[in-house]
Amino acid sequence: MLNKVSRKLFEPVDVASLVFFRVAFGLIMLWEVFRYWPHIERYYLLPKFHFTFFGFGWVKVPAGDGMYYLYALLGILACFITLGLFYRVAAALYFLGLSYVFLLEKAYYLNHVYLICLISFLLVFIPCNRSFSLDALLNPKVRSRFVPAWCLWLLRVQVAIPYFYGGLAKLNADWLHGEPMRTWLAARTGAPYVGQYFTQESVVYLFSYGGLGFDLLIVPLLLVRRTRAFAYTFAVMFHLANAYFFSIGIFPWLMIAATSIFFLPNWPRRLLARVQRKEWHPEEEFSCMPQVTPLNRLLTTYFLVSYVSFQLLMPFRQALYPGNSSWTQEGHLFSWNMKLDRKEALTIFHVTDPDTKKTWEISLRRSLSILTSRQYANMTSEPEMILQFSHHLANGFKKGGFPDVEVRAHATVSLNGRPSQLLIDPSVNLAKVNARLWPPAPWILPLGASER
Repeated sequence: MLNKVSRKLFEPVDVASLVFFRVAFGLIMLWEVFRYWPHIERYYLLPKFHFTFFGFGWVKVPAGDGMYYLYALLGILACFITLGLFYRVAAALYFLGLSYVFLLEKAYYLNHVYLICLISFLLVFIPCNRSFSLDALLNPKVRSRFVPAWCLWLLRVQVAIPYFYGGLAKLNADWLHGEPMRTWLAARTGAPYVGQYFTQESVVYLFSYGGLGFDLLIVPLLLVRRTRAFAYTFAVMFHLANAYFFSIGIFPWLMIAATSIFFLPNWPRRLLARVQRKEWHPEEEFSCMPQVTPLNRLLTTYFLVSYVSFQLLMPFRQALYPGNSSWTQEGHLFSWNMKLDRKEALTIFHVTDPDTKKTWEISLRRSLSILTSRQYANMTSEPEMILQFSHHLANGFKKGGFPDVEVRAHATVSLNGRPSQLLIDPSVNLAKVNARLWPPAPWILPLGASER
């Protein structure tokens, strides 16, 4: 069985669909650089404090104009990926550079940026430059119309995971009761032609259950040849609707391009032949594919099994924590929990000097002198970020001559329309609490009885 799977993974397939994805990916990443360029100062240079991911506190914003240089480099690398020039080096450097930017600020976490980091990592190993690239033009040894089948299937699996796990995550009471979709649609009643219907319950449930069904079924429908064209057309319409109604950046366009890899590997060549009105001769399509040594085959198989297993298991870690992960946020990130919650939150910190019993209240206005509005909005409903900011406050008071202050947080959150309730135990001195991945944090209060 294993030998049969291994042979299938190394069967030659046309590189054309991967070449199309390489070009589309590079162009979309270049667009992303232009989109973010005007916001670099506001996002990275103006804030006096940045929330870091656990274990990555050493990742710091470059000094001076370093962020501008980094984004310029990402733009250049995106061009190299598009053109297929120094492709593997460009993909590797792009992965490292984008991952560095991603790790700079936890408050800016987006699932699609995480997905882009994963895809750029995979492109280092997938030879998308074997055709229609400057590498293939300059170096005949690179040129080939074949790639091993695992290249295509690995990318397909990576694209399928956010779809499927995004659907699984929607199988919760809130989503099945129409939240937070009900609130989001109510805020968009001004949309031309269709906005007037967004307050109708039937439309709310149509969007909620339609999104759930799309995420769970789109990949199986794309894998079946008879339903593939219909599924892809529906996927394009779905993503275009998301781009129109919700501000989610490049994600719809990335997924439209990425989902195309579920078509037959030679679809770009067939389409080009049809446009040029040429007769299709598939036997003329292929050239020799570089031979793979038994050792490389074995190492590649181990890599594929390890990587896919990790990606499949990673989202389930949130089940190891008690309570609603949308509330506690424990295990919530990197699990493809997309658009599951809407929160209204307010956090006020109280800093107390145990010697003098003097207490300072750190209000919203005071916090915004240190954080951006986006940082503050995300922090107020994320316990680990509240903990990080508490340590930042304690360190600031220590430098001001108060070496052993106590920091407590009064954080109230409303999740998906529920009444506001305390998120953090207000009696706990957060300055003495250390961040950890396990066991679950006892200072996070459970979601109350108002849970649906």
